Amino acid sequence: MKALVAFGSKRGGTAGLASMIGDELEAAGFGATVLAARQVKKIDEFDVVILAGALYANRWHRDARRFARKFASSLREKQVWLVSSGPLDDSASTKVIPPVKQVADAMASTGARGHVTIGGRLEPNAKGFPASAMAKRLAGDWRDRDQVHDWVASVVASQQST
Repeated sequence: MKALVAFGSKRGGTAGLASMIGDELEAAGFGATVLAARQVKKIDEFDVVILAGALYANRWHRDARRFARKFASSLREKQVWLVSSGPLDDSASTKVIPPVKQVADAMASTGARGHVTIGGRLEPNAKGFPASAMAKRLAGDWRDRDQVHDWVASVVASQQST
């Protein structure tokens, strides 16, 4: 199976999360390609597409939204999962966080099989407003490797049962 992990990331945290997902897919025997969503020109060669987008103020990253719209008809013919990255605490590791409206809309338009929210990352030296203000009290890395591993394992298991 060939998987594409496309991502929309502003400060690199979601890009890193996409790499973690790609590594887990590779470890499970999938061929995984990890690319920024805006760089993807075609998706024909992939069986599985995972689209990850950073959350900012309950909005999914613009590049993830554009990717979902651009490839919506092709994605409906593939195995698709969506990922939100963003809570700057451990909430995504302790409870299921439902998709924000933009992600729910993308799920409907692409026929996605599921969605997961995984904690985000904010560097202490983040630049720009409001990131620099947020970093003073919320800087840290809440991307839970165990959650990523378990979630990717569930995606892989669903592929083996189809």
